[in-house]
Amino acid sequence: MGRALELFRRTLEDSVRVLGEDHPDTLACRNNLAYVYESAGDAGRAVELFERTLADRERVLGEDQPDTLASRNNLAYAYASAGDVGRAVELYERTLEDCKRVLGEDHPDTLASRNNLAHAYASAGDVGRAAELYERTLEDCKRVLSPGHPMIATVQGNLDWARDA
Repeated sequence: MGRALELFRRTLEDSVRVLGEDHPDTLACRNNLAYVYESAGDAGRAVELFERTLADRERVLGEDQPDTLASRNNLAYAYASAGDVGRAVELYERTLEDCKRVLGEDHPDTLASRNNLAHAYASAGDVGRAAELYERTLEDCKRVLSPGHPMIATVQGNLDWARDA
């Protein structure tokens, strides 16, 4: 992981130098570096970078831009990974509402956002609420996505887990 982390850091530095702090590609590089920190188990540094990326994307791209919505989702995931499930649930709820409004109920990102919120409910101990949301999400995935789409299997697995919990 160390070598990958160094490459992502250098890529971000180069992007800032060549494109500037606010360029969308620079913001994407910062998001990617945050993801690597999270994967490496450094939740604190990941949260810090995801928070900065979200703030910058809101300022530069707007609150409703799809990359901004993705940043909000990433930050919620990082909060959950860092053990702050309450903050994660709040942010996932906001993200889902914004995805529905901006992208529509049936957009794959909206379906993924709903799945993520269900997971956060389960992490917060509300497995019944999570199972209900997984059921609805699975129905919509089967209706909207092509048969065999990987999201269907993911949501099905999450629902099976919630029912067994």
